[in-house]
Amino acid sequence: MARPESRVAEGSPERTCIVTRTKAMPRDMIRFVVGPDATVVPDIRRKLPGRGVWVMSSADIVAKAVKGQAFSRGFKRTVTASPDLAVEIERELTRDCLQALSIANKAGQVITGFVKVEEAIGSGAILGLIHAAGCSLDGIRKLGACLRRRFGDERAKPRIDLFRSEELDLALGRTNVTYAALAVGAASEGFLGRCRRLMLYRSHSSLAGSQASAVSAAENQEFNRPRASRQAQTERAGTQDG
Repeated sequence: MARPESRVAEGSPERTCIVTRTKAMPRDMIRFVVGPDATVVPDIRRKLPGRGVWVMSSADIVAKAVKGQAFSRGFKRTVTASPDLAVEIERELTRDCLQALSIANKAGQVITGFVKVEEAIGSGAILGLIHAAGCSLDGIRKLGACLRRRFGDERAKPRIDLFRSEELDLALGRTNVTYAALAVGAASEGFLGRCRRLMLYRSHSSLAGSQASAVSAAENQEFNRPRASRQAQTERAGTQDG
């Protein structure tokens, strides 16, 4: 029988990373299952059937799992993982974010155009801002000033620059999208949650790609809390079933 201190408490949602052996909440990890052809399949939305193993949501750690054959050990059988798995997951997470942005747009919760974004900030009824990656720093500064005037701090709302202008164009069905605001609503919240996953995955990663340029103090604390907590937790043996 396993010792009480070496197993996860009954009902605990935490999972164990097969690479680092640390525990974390599912939202801060990537779940994997085995496909019919014995290949490793990332389960980004954690809905695929079958036994799963978990890896910290980090491109570099996923790459280590592939290189070190951690998936075969985790599944206790020989499985094949794509050598480009880390990059493939980054693309899938990006696609998931953009799909969520499209849904928010169809729900009427995305405001585009610099002047309209300024007006939305002035109204106070926004959840966050989007800047196209590589957009004008002057525009970013002006919107930051709007945030300071309305909320007292330009970090009061998350600002996302994870996506290129052409990616935003496709998601929103418009051309030359550079700045956008997210109106209050469930669809906007869903988009921001997916962006957080992508930011976490890219952080401390050797993968090319921009990251969110600024987040609110509260969002930043929430973003960093799980990682700090993981570092403070005792490493325990055992991989959790998905």
